[in-house]
Amino acid sequence: MALPELHLEKTADRNLRIVLTGEWTLANSLPSAQALEAVFSAGPEITRADFEASGLTGWDSGLLTFLISVMELCARRNVAVIRDGLPSGVNRLLALATAVPERQGARRGGAHVSFLERIGSAAIDLWRSLLEMVAFIGEAFTSLVRLLTGKARFRPSDLILTLQECSVDALPIVSLISLLVGLILAFIGAIQLKLFGAQIYVADLVGIGMVRAMGAIMTGIIMAGRTGAAFAARIGTMQVNEEIDALKTTGVSPTDFLVLPRILALSIMMPLLTIYADLMGIFGGFIVGVFGLDLSVAEYYQETIKAVGLTNVWIGLFSGFVYGILVAIAGCMRGMQCGRSASAVGDATTSAVVTSIVSIVVATAVITVLCNIMGI
Repeated sequence: MALPELHLEKTADRNLRIVLTGEWTLANSLPSAQALEAVFSAGPEITRADFEASGLTGWDSGLLTFLISVMELCARRNVAVIRDGLPSGVNRLLALATAVPERQGARRGGAHVSFLERIGSAAIDLWRSLLEMVAFIGEAFTSLVRLLTGKARFRPSDLILTLQECSVDALPIVSLISLLVGLILAFIGAIQLKLFGAQIYVADLVGIGMVRAMGAIMTGIIMAGRTGAAFAARIGTMQVNEEIDALKTTGVSPTDFLVLPRILALSIMMPLLTIYADLMGIFGGFIVGVFGLDLSVAEYYQETIKAVGLTNVWIGLFSGFVYGILVAIAGCMRGMQCGRSASAVGDATTSAVVTSIVSIVVATAVITVLCNIMGI
């Protein structure tokens, strides 16, 4: 195998001939294009450069990188480059590589970025995201107003299908998680309450905890990972396939057609799923209380009824309603903001789940503080 060699020959008519011989592959130590700098700096000014590649025995991308560097160096010195002496395959690849000019600033990724610049960029991105979120919520609210006035356009079958996906199809996972949460709360409470002989208050702990907060929170998180992600993936795929652009072209509002049915479906079904999750959680505590703490069925039932009042139930239902709206908005918003690639759909799905869960946690904190202020 002949090693790659570079020979530079200057002619009397201010022409530079670049002779390439050997095998120009990345497996070998390739000559550098900087060798031309000394030739350009010495002697009469070079006005043209051409290639002689008849001695090439093999090449790969290493040769292309070298040639691009040579062309950039010649462009800076206003030297015309004649590529006729290169192999036809090399010329075709060079034509592809230089067809679209490199975007200015595209190579800044490896440059050092100061700490303050990173903070500023993050703050600008956060502010832009907040503005986009407010704009999307405004569009959704406007769509709801159009619905109330009978001007919104969407298919009732889409709403029914989404209702089914947000209700019956979600029951198995909601049942399992809620039952286990109730069991965990009961076990944790039983360990401490047994020290004082107050096992009966496990019913109070599980009942109030599930009905007031945990039932709605766990249901919201489940729906964020299950339904919110599905909303983002479906709308994001429609964005990639330009189906949303087609809706806009035909005069149909994507918010009315895609977002509104999903927000309505999830806001309607979340309170119902919350009630079901509450019952499953209480049943989990019932299993621990009756079979693990030797409480009778009547004792556990009566203590639960006495501890769980309608106020706690209404707080849980209101929380579930709010969580449903947040999950639907987050999923649809990330789907509408999706880019035009397959990887963008995955990013939108991940972002929808993260946004939904963060929104649920923040909303829980706000609702808890408000209930504390109002004394309920």
